[in-house]
Amino acid sequence: MKLYFSPGACSLSPHIVLLEAGLAFTSERVDLREKKTAGGDNYRAINPKGYVPALALDDGTLLTEGPAIVQYLADLAPGAALLPPVGDVARYKVIGWLNFVSAELHKNFGPLFNPAATEDMKAHAHKMLALRLDYVASQLNGRDYLETNFSVADAYLFTVLGWTDFLKVSLDAWPVLGEYRARVAARPAVQQALREEGLVK
Repeated sequence: MKLYFSPGACSLSPHIVLLEAGLAFTSERVDLREKKTAGGDNYRAINPKGYVPALALDDGTLLTEGPAIVQYLADLAPGAALLPPVGDVARYKVIGWLNFVSAELHKNFGPLFNPAATEDMKAHAHKMLALRLDYVASQLNGRDYLETNFSVADAYLFTVLGWTDFLKVSLDAWPVLGEYRARVAARPAVQQALREEGLVK
């Protein structure tokens, strides 16, 4: 398998999951502005969507969209317990979190990355993020992870919360989120992914 990634982007989530699951893979960095891989290939020819992550399987299949990729990876390594089994209601709670992070957090960060966004758009994004972070913080009170154990949803939430540093979005109003980030960041697989993407030394 090959993971196409850009440092610190949402592709960090499957990168963490690959390492947590102990799966064999290679990776290639993508310049998202130029749409070129580190090897000089046209990334749009690999993934017509033009963004990361993308996971190329050994049989030539290409998977895209982070939430789908991490579910696939977790199912390849059930012993890592990153996603409960099919039929277990706990599985669908984790999938619910994947959808929440994607639709309510990830997308609301979009205007803050967009240089063309108006101040009104950015203000609305900040307002929506605050509401959603209030909810996440309330759910993390008294627990280490979003559900009973570290899961694919935690890899995604950790990734998205990491953008607050780059965007100068303060998490001071939610101390539990800072504690959560530190807890996840201390996991060996997470440290390895951060090192491999050049985000920490």
